[in-house]
Amino acid sequence: MDNDREIVEKVKNNLIKQLEYIEDVGDDELHQMIGKELRELGKEYHISIKDRMNIGKRIFDSMRKLDILQDFLEDGEVSEVMINGVESIFYEKKGRLYKSTKNFLSEEVLGNVIQQIVAKCNRVVNESSPIVDARLSDGSRVNVVLNPVAINGPILTIRRFPKKPYRMEDLIRIGSINTEAAEFLKKLVIAGYNIIISGGTGSGKTTFLNALSANIPKDERIITIEDSAELQIQGIENLVRMETKNSNLGGNMPITIRDLIKSSLRMRPDRIIVGEVRGGEAMDMICSAMNCGHDGSMSTVHANSAADSISRLETMILMAVNLPLHSIRRQIGSGVDIIVHLGRLRDRSRRVLEIVELNQGSENIHVNTIYKFMEDNGALGIRDNSLETNCISKENSESVRGRLVKTGELINAYKLSAAGLKI
Repeated sequence: MDNDREIVEKVKNNLIKQLEYIEDVGDDELHQMIGKELRELGKEYHISIKDRMNIGKRIFDSMRKLDILQDFLEDGEVSEVMINGVESIFYEKKGRLYKSTKNFLSEEVLGNVIQQIVAKCNRVVNESSPIVDARLSDGSRVNVVLNPVAINGPILTIRRFPKKPYRMEDLIRIGSINTEAAEFLKKLVIAGYNIIISGGTGSGKTTFLNALSANIPKDERIITIEDSAELQIQGIENLVRMETKNSNLGGNMPITIRDLIKSSLRMRPDRIIVGEVRGGEAMDMICSAMNCGHDGSMSTVHANSAADSISRLETMILMAVNLPLHSIRRQIGSGVDIIVHLGRLRDRSRRVLEIVELNQGSENIHVNTIYKFMEDNGALGIRDNSLETNCISKENSESVRGRLVKTGELINAYKLSAAGLKI
């Protein structure tokens, strides 16, 4: 390993000196230059052909791509990468967490990779502004935290999404939802019910929102608003995509989700889709969008249950306005029609756990549970023993068996009637 590090540094240093006198070196030419350097060093270090190929790829990735991070990005089964400083790298693959044997050569190399990522989406991160959200060209979500906030070095977290967005049929196939509930939600989306998707971190909220949005009628005007653009709305021609903007060194003011929601109201939207509400923008989303004629609007929120998501929305609206709690509840009850709650079970599977309807009461919000996930009594799947040796996941590796059970009926069916639909 130490030899590999020494070889990489030697070849890179030699190439950097050569490239000072050469303009416009293409990727193929750079591959040839790397190969030539490695053949010459091979006599000294006794490098095998396989090691030469691996080292050559690493050198090329460090000069033209994202260094060792590129290997994770080229693996379609890796869903998340967590870099805790130079030598502590973890990744999630097929729902399980592993510790990588790879590491960056130095903190400077990792810093260069981070700057390369944030610069491509016009973001700035440094000691005076050490936290930033960004995205990769493939839509992957990126979060960066630097010193002095991150004590153990630069922290880089990447959440990846499938190149081809999941359709509702895919979610049915993998057991996240059943056909009956999917058909129920499809009709609600077509009819213009306002839907909030709740769940914990990694429960699949964005994936589910993408799949649900495929049911939006194709002739409508849709506006999406996100911190970092990652939604993959398919089949809508009249689509406007907006993302927030951080302040920069030039003194430009930031543009927040709240700013974008207010602006979107003047853009004649049929529906507004906000990637996630996590603060005062909940007030604009619910009070200004959902309660002002933009039926069919959707968003996601972090919460532990459908009931908890209501409390979260109340708290977030209170962050923006000083209103009596009963007034806020009336706004939520009249604006939000449906909450779909997702969860990640002990076998790491992502499931729809609840579908509830909100009805406005005089003082409180009435919750009508329509579907609820029920586990089979003690029925568990076959244990999976084919884990990699560096897997550090400790959760129960047995499959959770259960089903989404219908427990109630939709009460407010007026939007369905207006759309000419029936459940």
